[in-house]
Amino acid sequence: MCGRFGLWADSRQIAEEFSLGEIPGFRPAYNMAPSHKIPAVGQGREGERSFARLIWGLKPHWFKQGSQDFKMINARADSMFDKPAFRAAARKRRCLIPASCFFEWKKQEQGAKQPYCIRPMQGELFAFAGIWEYLEDPHSQEMIYTCAIVTTRANEAVQPLHNRMPVIVPRGSYSLWLDKSVQEPRFLKGLFEPVPGSSLKVFKVGHRVNNPANDDQGLVVPVS
Repeated sequence: MCGRFGLWADSRQIAEEFSLGEIPGFRPAYNMAPSHKIPAVGQGREGERSFARLIWGLKPHWFKQGSQDFKMINARADSMFDKPAFRAAARKRRCLIPASCFFEWKKQEQGAKQPYCIRPMQGELFAFAGIWEYLEDPHSQEMIYTCAIVTTRANEAVQPLHNRMPVIVPRGSYSLWLDKSVQEPRFLKGLFEPVPGSSLKVFKVGHRVNNPANDDQGLVVPVS
């Protein structure tokens, strides 16, 4: 699962990593949560890439407003091509979600769950695999753009915390993941393997991250 993450890289670094132009109005976010607008990178028919902000919590075009708002924050790599809520987006509307870290929580014998921060070992950016959808707001007639983060089985570093983790797309496969002409799962299956545990740095952080209203650099400072 991935239910919380942060992105605090410089906008120039993000633009260079994903072959983008200028990113207007970008600011660091240390505690992005479901229902927030999160950054995403898409690709047009001619191969040009664009930056957007999508609501985290996928809603298919046939979605009816109600109690399931923002529940579909993750899509399982092993089943999303078959599930009605995800299959169209998985084949035709894929994106990359830049991230500096993601968070997971470990059950404790006593007391509250302990939050952990998971970062790239070398401090570079993650590129989570994402899928996106759109639908028309029945009241305003405006288009709503939503997304989900694709997950796979956890590697040995994340397994003690949770049995799922985000699919992390390697730099050399960005174009493959974004290519709208690639719609068969067999061509993408290799991307769904978890990254090696040795490529991740996992450490405890303070409980302030539990509240999505908290959003500052102190959330990603290691604690003993």
